[in-house]
Amino acid sequence: MTDPTHETDELQLPFGFQFSGIHCGLKESANDLSVILCDAPSTAAGVYTQNLVRAASIDWNRNITPTPSIRALVINSGNANACTGDQGVRDNAEMAATVAKTIGCEPEQIATLSTGIIGHPLPMDRITSGIQTALAEAGSERQDFLNAVDGMMTTDRFRKTHSQSLTIGGSHGVITGMAKGAGMIGPNMATMLAVVMTDWYLPPKVADRVLKKAVDASFNCISVEGHTSTNDAVLLLSSSGGRPIHQTEQIQAFEAALTDSCIALARQIPSDGEGASHLIEIHVRGTQENREADRIARTVANSALVKTAITGTDPNWGRIISAAGYAGVDFNIETTSLQLNGHGLFEAGQPIPFDATVVSDALSSSFTSLIELQVGSGPGQATHWTSDLTVDYVRLNSEYTT
Repeated sequence: MTDPTHETDELQLPFGFQFSGIHCGLKESANDLSVILCDAPSTAAGVYTQNLVRAASIDWNRNITPTPSIRALVINSGNANACTGDQGVRDNAEMAATVAKTIGCEPEQIATLSTGIIGHPLPMDRITSGIQTALAEAGSERQDFLNAVDGMMTTDRFRKTHSQSLTIGGSHGVITGMAKGAGMIGPNMATMLAVVMTDWYLPPKVADRVLKKAVDASFNCISVEGHTSTNDAVLLLSSSGGRPIHQTEQIQAFEAALTDSCIALARQIPSDGEGASHLIEIHVRGTQENREADRIARTVANSALVKTAITGTDPNWGRIISAAGYAGVDFNIETTSLQLNGHGLFEAGQPIPFDATVVSDALSSSFTSLIELQVGSGPGQATHWTSDLTVDYVRLNSEYTT
């Protein structure tokens, strides 16, 4: 079985940004505070959790994005600063104000992100001191970027990064992202943070529009256990000194590349699902509309019975078909077919002969388990990614705060 892949070794950093990640004492030893600095006021857009219970950072960012004048992003891990009342709101504002005072701008030009345990006040003495240290150490080298990635991780087993270069209109640019997340992952994002940076310049409204489309096709299509968090956020930072994108075809090319980057980052999250032994990729096709395929794929992705079947490398196709059947989408079982890692199990509404040992071996030998479900001949389709469900998931989450 292949371990989950990530692309740390292929990083290209966009110009116009500096990075830092340090340990300030929120966690025992690992980095727990990160800053990303923009060399000049830049565009920022964001997509945020749909949970009605939100961290202070979420409301702060919603109030300031999209914006053409972001100067920095500060991230802490180990403490979510969620359900912390008025004090949490003041602490979040103090984080922004501390960065702003140090670099010489307004607090509203500073975005904030937090992740970690819910309900604990931030130790602001450590935070404010850590911000000063992190800002002093910020740089534009590869290790500076990796230090910042480390500072946003909690239960992650590996860094989640992606980088790509692209040429638009004869000019060259870079899109590079970092993400964190391994548990409390559900539809409409969940305890996951992602920051994507580019040295292509987009106006705020354009950045907001293309980011929402990219997130819908990526971070909104992953789950681990279906638990939507209080802190989810995806931010897009676009350097004001970058090459401007204005024409429709240029925007479309950038949007496609941004979507690819977001999908690459998003897939790494369920790959690192707490205790996961498989990434499950679910393709649903043949519905009348994409939203119907999306609903079926989400339902299959969140089925504990499907997840545990994959854990046990059991080609129990009945669990997949039945999950599709209760998704609330009207389809004809007589036009439904299913393949698992390329092996046909069910066709035209009927089980077909297959060698269970061969299919089980195909599951056990591959980290990615591919479920392909055809439910008709319509144009609708969707893809979702999730992790399997193991005993280690229960152990890790039962021990998380104790």
